[in-house]
Amino acid sequence: MFMPKRKTLGCLAVALMIIAPPVRAQEAEPPEREAMYYRYLEFASYVKGGSIEPYWMADGSSFWFAEGPPGNTVIWKVDPNANTKAPLFDTERLRQALTPLLGHEPPYQGLPFDAFTFMDGEQAVKFTVEDKEFILKLDTYAVTGAPAVAEQEQGRFVPQVVRKSHFPGIFADVLEELSPDRRWFAGLKDHNLWLRSTYDGHRVQMTTDGSEEYQWADVELAEWWEKWASWSPDSLKLAVKKVDYSHVRKIPILHYLPTEEVEWVHFPLAGQPMRGVELFIVDILPKRWVRIDIGEDSDQYIFFIGWRQDNSELLFLRKTRDHKKLDLMAANPTTGTARVILTETEETFVEVNPIWGFRLFTLLEDGKRFLWLSERDGWRHLYLYDLDGNLIQRLTKGTFPVERVVVVDEKAGWVYFTAYGDHQRPYDTHLYRVSLEGKGFRRLTEAPGQHAIQWQTGIQFSPNKEFFLDTHSSLSRPSTMELRRADGTFLQTLAKANIDGLKKLHWNPPEEFVVKAADGETDLWGVLFKPYDFDRSKKYPVIEWIYAGPHLPVVPRTFVSRRQQFPQALAQLGFIVFVVDGRGTPKRGKEFQDVVYGNVGRHEIPDHVTTLRQLAEKRPYMDLDRVGIVGSSWGGYFTLRALLLAPEVYHVGIASAPPADPSHRDIESYLGLLHKNEEKYEYTSNLRLAGNLKGKLLLIHGTSDVDVPFSQTIKMVASLIQAGKPYDLIVLPDQGHAFAGEYEQEAILRYLQEHLKP
Repeated sequence: MFMPKRKTLGCLAVALMIIAPPVRAQEAEPPEREAMYYRYLEFASYVKGGSIEPYWMADGSSFWFAEGPPGNTVIWKVDPNANTKAPLFDTERLRQALTPLLGHEPPYQGLPFDAFTFMDGEQAVKFTVEDKEFILKLDTYAVTGAPAVAEQEQGRFVPQVVRKSHFPGIFADVLEELSPDRRWFAGLKDHNLWLRSTYDGHRVQMTTDGSEEYQWADVELAEWWEKWASWSPDSLKLAVKKVDYSHVRKIPILHYLPTEEVEWVHFPLAGQPMRGVELFIVDILPKRWVRIDIGEDSDQYIFFIGWRQDNSELLFLRKTRDHKKLDLMAANPTTGTARVILTETEETFVEVNPIWGFRLFTLLEDGKRFLWLSERDGWRHLYLYDLDGNLIQRLTKGTFPVERVVVVDEKAGWVYFTAYGDHQRPYDTHLYRVSLEGKGFRRLTEAPGQHAIQWQTGIQFSPNKEFFLDTHSSLSRPSTMELRRADGTFLQTLAKANIDGLKKLHWNPPEEFVVKAADGETDLWGVLFKPYDFDRSKKYPVIEWIYAGPHLPVVPRTFVSRRQQFPQALAQLGFIVFVVDGRGTPKRGKEFQDVVYGNVGRHEIPDHVTTLRQLAEKRPYMDLDRVGIVGSSWGGYFTLRALLLAPEVYHVGIASAPPADPSHRDIESYLGLLHKNEEKYEYTSNLRLAGNLKGKLLLIHGTSDVDVPFSQTIKMVASLIQAGKPYDLIVLPDQGHAFAGEYEQEAILRYLQEHLKP
């Protein structure tokens, strides 16, 4: 078993290949290269500014923001109509008015606060200094102490945890659902539905028949992005699922610390019974349940969208288990009847997972029409429908995918959305608009790079939808924030990142590249990182940082990102590190992603091998006799796959939390149903390839992983033993899928240094 040589500080969160903020190195200063590695893990701390947090004002277009350190804080007011930016407060006048109430001069030299709330129609503000609240009249600058807030008003709207996150520090815990009128939290206790008053904490039990095998609310196996309940706009009804787990396979999770315990969790496998789902609407006043008719098929998925604004119908999605058919549906909350509004079908799979930002459904303010995102022609585009399922107008078309709707201005007749419309840089996101008649399609942002970021948009519209703030960057260009009119007209730059601190890192921009896939035709985009003291006359070992999962591209494309952090830092140890998104990943259209369908594990490694070889052809400093590969989760699976399918190419691999034979029900999206595709499932398994191992392999896995069970690594170990192949293993007691810590961080570094010898 591999053991790290010594202990230094650092932090690596490996779930979904997202790197967590590191712990700063302390105590004795490590050698220069290792010191530079830890500095690069803190890359973001060397970049200052680049964006602001706007607080919109009552006119719907003006906003204020705070800028500067505590010693010199300025609060600016921006008026987009006049295109002006000026201090909102007279700093000296405010400090003088506050001094008698504090009994001394306020701290610092600028404003003694950086946040406040408007009062009296924006004629006064309330702020806090030294834990005391004050009210300032803006016309006279008279300052008075604010009245104390009653204790019962404090902390009323704090939701409690329903289920802890499977990915702590990355995705949030599942929380209670707050009603629109803010009177009730919907929550769970002992598998039943409860309401909790936000006023006094009083609890009301809504259901009594829940059990471990027949639970109210689908939270145990729900995806991180799923809503577990949906309130009606009038706060009188709550939509919730009831889930039958009685036929779902359970696996043991062994907790070794502080005492040995066994936890049994549901883990549905491909080809085995999954949870049965019923859909109910609970009328909270009479505590009456209405069961919604979602069909007789128990092997299906239900996802909440929301409600019509008049409370007349619940909107939801129904997806078949083979993922080939998706229905948009509406349910009557009184009768329980449901109707199909529209249906999407695919020969491969219909994608609904918004992990990279898109939402299929956007209801317009008139409550009668909605926008729908569909890949029916091979590219994700916008369509305008009415709620009877009649197509009113196709809004966008072309050989590019729309990402997400940002805002709809029904009064002016515009839809604003982000898309990947630059064929020369297909992963760049830009803001576009098109009319509700499908006319006037236009790109509104110019600078190359990302004008949106993962899981949220980098575009913020004013409440009146006449202006927007555009935050954008690229790998080589730091973040800039601009104010623009809704038609894209540039008004002013509000913030620009300062990167003077990067001089201490001897930083040079990473290199973007384009290569051909294994088919010799398809372009693949990636990024290559070099050491801070790179010398092209030398030979450097090469490391690939891989994920390659079919639902998530991972090549970093912004100036500062978690995806960039680890591979860029790793390069500083004396490696050439590259990342590439091969065929089978999203954001490049349906045909590009569908390469994975029925072919998981078939085309990915050939694409990554040909990428490595093409890079080395023009870069003689890349030493192909010393090649490593590192990945986690899906990246762990493909790290194993690379060592076993291309042992002559990859010599060292570190696989964290790796599926050995992907068998979770989610794989059905990409392989189809098991009983129809047994050969494809067999081909996907890495267990049958264990005898191919030639290089050095380090396996890392947490024993409490409920996403990829520790048993997957045990199966891989058993296959390696049977094949007589040596391996190294690090077991992390009671760690989950998103484990992070200095021990495994140091182990990864030492393993790569020992066996690739940079």
